[in-house]
Amino acid sequence: MKMKSPNQSNKIVYIVLALLTLTPWVTPAMSLFAGIIFALLFKIPNPTLNKNLSNNLMKWSVVFLGFGLNAVDAMKTGSEGSLITFSSIALTLTFGAYIGKKLGLDKTIYRLIASGTAICGGSAIAAMAPALKADQHQISVAMATVFILNAVALVAFPVIGEYFHLSQTQFGWWAALAIHDTSAVVGAAAKYGEEALQIATTVKLTRALWIVPISLIAAFSQKGKMSLKTMPVFILGFIVAMLINSYVPGAQAFAPLCKFIAHKGLSLALFTVGCTMDVSSVKHVGTRPMYQGIALWVIVSSISLYAVIHLF
Repeated sequence: MKMKSPNQSNKIVYIVLALLTLTPWVTPAMSLFAGIIFALLFKIPNPTLNKNLSNNLMKWSVVFLGFGLNAVDAMKTGSEGSLITFSSIALTLTFGAYIGKKLGLDKTIYRLIASGTAICGGSAIAAMAPALKADQHQISVAMATVFILNAVALVAFPVIGEYFHLSQTQFGWWAALAIHDTSAVVGAAAKYGEEALQIATTVKLTRALWIVPISLIAAFSQKGKMSLKTMPVFILGFIVAMLINSYVPGAQAFAPLCKFIAHKGLSLALFTVGCTMDVSSVKHVGTRPMYQGIALWVIVSSISLYAVIHLF
């Protein structure tokens, strides 16, 4: 009986883990860390295929995320707190750049972390990565930083909210402004109450619209001028998907399926991204990206907490 070669074993484990990311009970965060664990224990059987899957799945996942947004509802809710949302995003991106520069981080990495913190976690990083021409290593570092802090927020925010006696409205706004990923926002708000959940979800989806202008600006800044060549087509697809979901009769019936496809596509993409995070790359990057993520998150959380206490 022939023994399986190391490369065959790698392929089997890779395929099994990739298929598991498509199951309902595996979250995007779990997929990312499954990829990281694979990278630490095995070698990628086909690096070229892994890279192509990562790039294309992320773009298409962002497009399908658009089917989960309603332009009318998003604009209505967004207009009520547009100044707060804009100020929060602007301050986060500014502080993110400042902290990243002070820590001597790679420019692309600190811009990805800042974008993920400012807008909507992994989805924002997925959208910004092609616009910034980020490589898989830069993406994996940013994703890992954001998802670790997401996990902390899911547990810590309801406890902090109770400590400060935040109302349902206050907590809903705070969670939407200070927690990175939409899933973590929904999870934390659901623990706090039904009203907080409704407010947090709507505000967070409105913030997700900022993926579009921020990604376009990032893409244009890469070459210093606006042109069709620098425009990320998948972002336009995101806009079209949102408009279809909002205005085409019967389109909303397919929204749950599109949302599922988007999350599973992102989940598989994150697995392929995690597979590039080997020991040498982790040692090369060190702990500085996490320092940036923590410092930026503490600043944003504190300022937004102060704001919601005094404004709502």
